[in-house]
Formats: sequence, structure tokens, C-alpha cells
Amino acid sequence: MYVKVNGFGIDYSIEGPNTGVPIIFIHGFPFSKEMWKPQVAEFKKDYTVISYDIRGHGLSDVGNGQYTIEYCVDDLFGLLDILHIPKAVIVASSMGGYIALRAVEKNQDRFKGLVLCDTRSEDDSNEVKIKRAVNARNVKIYGMKKFANLFLPTALTEQNVHKKTEVWRHLHDVIERNSANAMAGIMIALAGRTNSTPFLPSIKIPTLIMVGQFDVLTPPSCSISMKEKINDSELHIIPNAAHISNAENPEEFNKFLRKFLKS
Repeated sequence: MYVKVNGFGIDYSIEGPNTGVPIIFIHGFPFSKEMWKPQVAEFKKDYTVISYDIRGHGLSDVGNGQYTIEYCVDDLFGLLDILHIPKAVIVASSMGGYIALRAVEKNQDRFKGLVLCDTRSEDDSNEVKIKRAVNARNVKIYGMKKFANLFLPTALTEQNVHKKTEVWRHLHDVIERNSANAMAGIMIALAGRTNSTPFLPSIKIPTLIMVGQFDVLTPPSCSISMKEKINDSELHIIPNAAHISNAENPEEFNKFLRKFLKS
């Protein structure tokens, strides 16, 4: 479904029974809501499940390609308002985690629970900012197919990369369908995001942190650091998974998520 949020076209899906606290899934860069297929299929049986394409991704509008994480946070609140959802559990991966943390910082009362997956609270180092600038330029020159071929080996386990598994093929296709201009714009937005680390001790809602065992982009040390700062949070390291732990080991990921939702 397609709706205007803050004057910007956002594509979303809503599935499952209209019971209980809704779950809203926020995808990572450079994917779309399609990355959450294993979770939507599982949790729509018992929960209202919402997934959406962040501006510039998937079927949402690209616009002029100039984005900030603050705009993405406002889109999240706008979508919740349009859907008349006063509170939700938020499940967010990587870039989605940056959006989720900033949203909770702005208005914690809108969320019943927080699930942070393969993400970090710190802003980018100078080295990473420079790397994002280079990648933003290169993706516009060489296109999304080459970018997908370069990015996925950093985000998936060696087995999925070398065997070109269904996980690889699905995520490669999701990346390739995105606009190069939009991906360049979101990389600049990522480089300009704020540091959420000082806010972590102020989080009062139940928080689950999950990270892939072999994640090199946001390694387990980042998740351990967040757990130490968020009171009463829980942490699970997902075995046989890297940066996209929900797709590489959905069984373990879903098991921990279901236990958290029931609690």
C-alpha cells in the first residue's frame, strides 16, 4: 500500500490479525521491506505486522535524493499516526536501528518495546564517513549491480557468498532494484546521523539486542556495548549469521523475537 507521509510517498504492508500490540519492522541499508520476509511470514499469524520501505528504498518515493535520518524518523512517526497506532514494538536492522534509536530518543512513549538488530548507537568515524563518500560517488558511476556484488560479501557469511544461495540471490535482487541516486543520498544521510550513545541509559522500554556471530559491519562488540548501557536489556548472538542475521538464521532470530514479544 502507498500513502503520503509528510508529503513523501511511502510504501508499506500490514498483515495479520488486528489484535495485540503491532510490530513495525524497519529495514537496513541498502535493502527494502522485502528483507523481512522470514519474519512477516512467521509473526503475521499472531500479530499485526507492519513493514515499510524507507524513503528512497523499495517502492517508496525517491524524491530529489537528499535525505537525513531525521526525515526518516519523522516518516516513522507519520506512518504510525496515519495507521492510528498509538504504541508499537519496533524491530529494526542496521540503518533501521539508527532510525529506531533516534525515534525512541524523540518520543519513547510511542513504543512498547525495542528490538535492535545488527546495529550500533555511535555515529560514523571520520574513516567511515570518507568511505561512504567514495561509495556514494561510485554507486552513481557503476550502478547498483556492481554495488550489490561489492556490498553483500561484507554483509553475509562466507557460505552464502560463495554458494550464491537463495539468501544471496534474494538480497542481491532487492539491492539491485533500488535507485543508485537514492542509495548515494542515503549514504550521505548515514554519514550525517547523530550519536545515540549518550541516550542509551535513558531507555526505559523493554529492549532486545540481536547480532550475527560473524557480523563485521556492526560486530558483536557494538551490541555488547549497547547492552551494558541499556538497563535490563537482553542480548543474543545469532550463530551462523553475519550482518543480516534475520535472513541468514531466521529460525534462531524468530525464536528469540517470539520469546521477547511474549514477555
